[in-house]
Amino acid sequence: GLMDHKLVLHQLRCNGVLEGIRICRKGFPNKIPYGDFRQRYHLLNAGVIPEGKFIDSRKACEKLLSSIEIDHTQYRFGHTKVFFKAGLLGVLEEMRDDCLGQLITRTQALCRGYLRRLELKRMFDHRESILCIQYNIRAFMKVKQWPWMKLYFKLKPLLKSVGTEKELAMMKEEFERTKEELAKSEATRSKLEAKMVALVQEKKDLQLQVQSENENLADAEERCDQLIKLKLQLEARIKEVMEKLEDDEEMNADLAARKRKLEDECSELKKDMDELELTLVKAEKEKHATENKVKNLTEVVTGLDETVAKLVKEKKTLQEAQQQALDDLQIEEDKVNTLTKARIKLEQQVNHVEESLELERKAHVDLERAKRKLEGDLKLAQETIVDLENDKQHLDEKLRKKDFDFNQMQNKIAEQRNSGTHLQKKIRELQARDFMYLLHHYCLLARAAELEEETTSEKATRAKAEKRCAELARELEEIRGSLEEAGGATTARAELSKKREAEFQKMRRDLEEATLQHEATAAALRKKHADSTAELGEQIDNLQRVKQKLEKEKSEMKMEIDDLASRTETITKSKANLEKRYRTLEDEMSEMKTKLEEHQRNVNEMMMQKAQLQTESGELSRQLREKETVRLQLSRSKQARTQQMEELKRQLEEEIK
Repeated sequence: GLMDHKLVLHQLRCNGVLEGIRICRKGFPNKIPYGDFRQRYHLLNAGVIPEGKFIDSRKACEKLLSSIEIDHTQYRFGHTKVFFKAGLLGVLEEMRDDCLGQLITRTQALCRGYLRRLELKRMFDHRESILCIQYNIRAFMKVKQWPWMKLYFKLKPLLKSVGTEKELAMMKEEFERTKEELAKSEATRSKLEAKMVALVQEKKDLQLQVQSENENLADAEERCDQLIKLKLQLEARIKEVMEKLEDDEEMNADLAARKRKLEDECSELKKDMDELELTLVKAEKEKHATENKVKNLTEVVTGLDETVAKLVKEKKTLQEAQQQALDDLQIEEDKVNTLTKARIKLEQQVNHVEESLELERKAHVDLERAKRKLEGDLKLAQETIVDLENDKQHLDEKLRKKDFDFNQMQNKIAEQRNSGTHLQKKIRELQARDFMYLLHHYCLLARAAELEEETTSEKATRAKAEKRCAELARELEEIRGSLEEAGGATTARAELSKKREAEFQKMRRDLEEATLQHEATAAALRKKHADSTAELGEQIDNLQRVKQKLEKEKSEMKMEIDDLASRTETITKSKANLEKRYRTLEDEMSEMKTKLEEHQRNVNEMMMQKAQLQTESGELSRQLREKETVRLQLSRSKQARTQQMEELKRQLEEEIK
């Protein structure tokens, strides 16, 4: 069960595990993109990165890591990621967990404190309400048995009739106020309608502007398509020019190879010329020797045969040398002919290269023209883009104004809604008061019915009294008749009859006064009841009309709000579409700019290659001129050698003669 530590370490070292661990420790095995690192670890020091300002993710990560208390040699920054040594991410995770724990405990403490404060406030409010109720109940229990309080409790229900008149006056005032508010709401509605008409006109203008902008965008797209076609044509022409340049480079390589061959041949010709010069030196030496021999022959006549034989032999050798020199000259002439042919061929190739360079120059001029045209189109496109940007800014300002007006209208509509709800509340209150008035009216009707019943009963009693008076008058007449028939009524009966007649007259006057008073009160009550019912009916009709008008205005305002919401939605959609089209145009213009820059670089490279080819062609022409001068020198030296040979022949012939 025991482990041999040395053996385990040896096995790990042999397997390369320890070396891998060492490399892993020295390297940076862990990596995180800048955005993910910023999103995950920004809470370690959130104050370093400002909230309202945009900062690049790499700069934010650099600031964040420099502000944290860690070893700065444990991480490195790449192009898109930050790299960490082994173990540093664990330390960062522990720091993040600690920060999260502190934040959570802080938020929990704040929430608990807020909840406890709410509960404490509720307890204080509950306690204050209990104390207030207890105080009011104690005060009521103290004054409950007072006689004035009892009298107040008895008189309070009787004061309702007095309160109705006050309520009627208050209702009239409220009705006047509602009329004024209704007039104000109608004025505001007319203003809103005028603003709505203006907004509709502005919307039409904006639609026309958007249509014109769409047409401009279509024109810009057509121009972009034309530019793309021109770009494709230019790319094809550039490809052809590049192929021609490759062919020219191959031809230049062939010319360079031929140039090297000509240089080798020239070096061989120089060697041959050196050999010819040596042979000429030998011939001159031999000439001097022959001259000495001629002198010896003139001096020594006896050895003429031997000298003639020697001269014949020397003549043969000279003829052989002459033949050899002629052969060498023929070889040199052949070489010169080949060189001239090569020169002619090189001149043809140079002419071909010059023609190709002329074609390239023309193509370059065409490319320059196309480039200028493209630059002009690009300037036009940029100007159109600037105009579009200005129009877009103008439209954005108009849209912001429309949004501001729309928000104001929404606020006004909300105020109108609030006023509508307030009016509805008042209408409900008026309806409740109308209901109370109706109840009061019904009570008055019941009272009038009771009064009518009382009048009918009084009429019946009056009829009974009149009937009784008629009976009494009849009895009186009968008594008078009986008295007249008796002819001697006593004074007591006369006084009794007078007394009864006076009572009868008094009762008749009282009855007439009561009937007149009753009829006057009944007529006044009827008139008052009719006036109150008519006024209440008119008020109810007016309130119904106001309610219907307000409901109609409410529905119209709701429809206008829905229409405005749909219009704003369409305007925002069109704005988003225009912004999208503008971004696509910007991307296309940036691509066109990059492609034009690449095309300019290619043209510059072609110009450099052209200049290099021109320098090489100039060098080749210079070398050809040098070869021509060498050839002329060789031909002149050849002519000189031939003249010398002819002179030697002539001298030999003269000596032989």
